This record gives sequence, C-alpha cells and structure tokens, in this order.
Amino acid sequence: MGTMTGKERYRTNTQDLDWREEQAFENVSDGERQLSSLVGAGIMLAGLMKRSWSGLAMTLVGAALVGRGVTGHCMLYAALGTNTNEVGRRKVKTAGAIKVEKSLRIECPPDELYRYWRNFENLPQVMSHLESVEVVNERLSHWVVKTLPIGGPKVEWDAQIINEVENELIGWRSLRGADVDNAGSVRFRRTDDDKGTELTVTLQFDPPGGRLGALVAKIFGEDPQEKIEEDLQRFKESMEAPTLSK
Repeated sequence: MGTMTGKERYRTNTQDLDWREEQAFENVSDGERQLSSLVGAGIMLAGLMKRSWSGLAMTLVGAALVGRGVTGHCMLYAALGTNTNEVGRRKVKTAGAIKVEKSLRIECPPDELYRYWRNFENLPQVMSHLESVEVVNERLSHWVVKTLPIGGPKVEWDAQIINEVENELIGWRSLRGADVDNAGSVRFRRTDDDKGTELTVTLQFDPPGGRLGALVAKIFGEDPQEKIEEDLQRFKESMEAPTLSK
C-alpha cells in the first residue's frame, strides 16, 4: 500500500455538511447538557409511572430535557440569543491542555483585519506553521499543519466557527476526530486613539501522545507562546505593509 496523503487520510465528510448537525448549533455547555439529561430522564420515568394526562405532560417535558442534553441545542436559548457554550467557556478536555494568549497593536482598522482573517485561506501566508486552510462553507474549514519543512505526515483537523461578531470576534473549535483537539478566538478592538486595532488571539490545544505528539511539539517549539508571537508579528508586518493587497 502506498503512502497516504493528508487528504486521503483525513477528509471532511462532505455528505454531512448540509446537515444541521449537533456541533453546528450547540448552545448549551457540557455541564448543562449532563444535568438536562439526568433531570429529564428522571422526569420521564416519573411521568411514565403515573399513567395519566399529567404523567404524559411530565414525560414530554422530560423527553425535551433529554433531547436538550443529547443535542446540546436549546430552542429557548436560540430564541433569546443565549449561548453558554461560547469559546471562552469551552475547554479542551484534558489536564495537559496548553493555553496561549497574545495581544498586539496593529495600525489598521478592525474591519480590515477582520476581513483578512475571516478568509481563513489567507492565513498560511502569514502563519508559518500552516500549510493550507480550505474553506468548506461559511462555518466549516479544513486545516493542514506542517510537521516538517519538506514531506512528513500531516496534522489536520476540521474547524467550526462557533461564535462570531462582525469586525469584533471570531471563535472556533476543532470537530471530533481532529488530530489535535483545539479551540480559540481572535478579537479585534479599536484602540482608544481610534488609529489602530488591539488584536487578541487565544488558543487552547491538547498535544496528543506518541509520535504525533512529538511532531506537534516540533511545530510549536518548546515555547508555544513565543511561536504564536512570531506568527502574529509577521501578520502585523504584513497587514501594515502598504504594498500588501488586502
């Protein structure tokens, strides 16, 4: 069998992309989901035992709570515009997770930086560890990270935008099955003197074990903060360069 390329080994299931899948509209935190499922199951059981109209009502309420827990979607939250599963609350689920946060000033307006960043396919031009980003649709994209300068296995994942405010915030997380579980956000805040933007990037990632973990460590180096800082400095210089076509 020949060596598999990244696209063969890890490819988005495009058949699923038009579905309103669980991860595309989760607005309930993990803790709430567990509580909803437990409470809902209890109410359903009590309702089934009553064998009356009130019992039927209890069963329906319980089923709704269980559904809320299983899907992570709350219709009431959606109607109110509430989301307890925002990127700031979403943690990569391991004690070994690494968190990196970096802010810097860029002499460009927030809307200009937002437009450039929002087209994720631009990012490999300024982020040294990225080989490619393929935009699949408005919410989903496929990321490929370099492990070696030439050749070598790929580190890949599908990412989903989970929180977005135009010209202010983009939040994302990897989908299940990613080579590296990760989540992050980038914020664009106009500076007090109204002449630039304070850009803040927050990243969380879970380095896997074994050989893949060793490769991820090489990507980010011994100091992930320093690596991200170097990439953001490159981004700043590129965006401030008058010759860059934005």
